[in-house]
Amino acid sequence: MERKASRRENECEEKNSNSESSELDKDYKTSLITLNVGGYLYITQKQTLTKYPDSFLEGIINGRIMCPFDADGHYFIDRDGLLFRHILNFLRNGELLLPEGFRENQLLAQEAEYFQLKVLSEAVKSRWEKEQLASRETTFLEITDSHDRSQGLRIFCNAPEFIAKIKSRIVLVSKSRLDGFPEEFSVSSNIIQFKYFIKSENGTRLVLKEDNTFVCTLETLKFEAIMTALKCGFRLLTSLDCSRGSIVHSDALHFIK
Repeated sequence: MERKASRRENECEEKNSNSESSELDKDYKTSLITLNVGGYLYITQKQTLTKYPDSFLEGIINGRIMCPFDADGHYFIDRDGLLFRHILNFLRNGELLLPEGFRENQLLAQEAEYFQLKVLSEAVKSRWEKEQLASRETTFLEITDSHDRSQGLRIFCNAPEFIAKIKSRIVLVSKSRLDGFPEEFSVSSNIIQFKYFIKSENGTRLVLKEDNTFVCTLETLKFEAIMTALKCGFRLLTSLDCSRGSIVHSDALHFIK
C-alpha cells in the first residue's frame, strides 16, 4: 500500500511539473510579438513594445489603439519598414544609435512622431540640427613650405572628418621619412608646415599613398585629394583660385557634400 501511495504522489508531482512547464512555455510564446511594418516582419518581446507608456505601440499591445492584422494574423502597421529598425533599436537600447553616414534624419523624426515617441523625436531633431550646423562650418587644411608660402595647397571642406583624414595620411607618411622626405615639419590644427619641400626637375614632391611607398608631386597630391573626396561622396566646387587656369595649377580646392 505504501508503494502505491508513493507512486501516486510521484505521478502527481510529475503532472504538476509538466503543467507548470507548459504554462511557462505558453507565457513565453505569448510575450513574443510579430509586427508587419510596411511588409517587413519584426519579432520582439511585449515588454519592449510597451516600454514607453502612451506610445502608439504600447497602445496597440494593450488594446487602446485598434490595429489591423495581415493574412498571417500579425499586427500590420503601414509605415516605413526599413526605418522601423531604428525605432525598435531605440526601444531596446533606450538611446539613439544610428549607423555611420545615416542621412534620413527628417524621415526618422517623422516616424518617431507617428509612433508617439517624444524622447526619440527630440533626439533625432537634435542630431539633425547639429549636422546642419556642422555642414555650414567650413574647415580647411593648408600644406605649405615655411620658406616659400607659394609652394603648397589649401583644401577647404564642410566636413571636418574629411580634412582630418587627409591630414592624418600626410602626417603618417611624413613621419615615415621615406625616400629622402623632409624630416622637419610642424603640425597645428589646420596647417602642416614643412621646413622645406623636396625639389626635383618635375617640381615639388610629396608622399600621399596609404601604403606609404609612393613619392608624388604636389600636383598629384591635388588629384589624390580630389579622388578621396569623390569616393567619400563629396563634390568639387570651382577652385578658389582660378587665376592659374586649371585645378592642377590652382592653390586651393573646395569640397562640399
